[in-house]
Amino acid sequence: MHGTRVVDADAVTDTPAADASVASNPGTVCAIMIADCLPILFADREGNHVAAAHAGWRGLCGEQGIGVIESLLQALRARHPSASWLAWLGPCIGPQAFEVGPEVRQAFVQAHAHSARHFTAIAERSGKWWCDLPGLARERLAACGVGQVWGNDGSSAWCTHSRPEVYFSHRRDKVSGRQAAVIFLE
Repeated sequence: MHGTRVVDADAVTDTPAADASVASNPGTVCAIMIADCLPILFADREGNHVAAAHAGWRGLCGEQGIGVIESLLQALRARHPSASWLAWLGPCIGPQAFEVGPEVRQAFVQAHAHSARHFTAIAERSGKWWCDLPGLARERLAACGVGQVWGNDGSSAWCTHSRPEVYFSHRRDKVSGRQAAVIFLE
């Protein structure tokens, strides 16, 4: 959806249109489909709650600084206010491959001025920028109090675009397809 809607996976009986889900019941799966966007999986330190978020640039940026991360953490904290949350960032298009226009950079910088450090001007393409989705997500997670984040560090090993032997990439392959990120309690 490329938005910020969060659903309670324990309560749904169909496949809802959303970019994030939360669950507390063992066996309930939180799953998201991604192509080049960033999957983020969450769990509380006690192992009682899990969540999954699809963080494309629109969902990550959100509206007026409230993106999918903030919306998901609000839903998780409503379930368990005192929990300490952990996050894992999965593979996505990397900062050496994710080309965006000035409107994307402006949307992030307008909401959070310090986000500018996650954009690098492309010298040979005036007005275009390389965007570091994992860096933006780590910054937002830290601002929301999620101190322990593992996984994608923005290196080429995690880049869906530059690793065709490992990952699907919509931007690279120009065809439709998806990868799934899932998390659940046993």
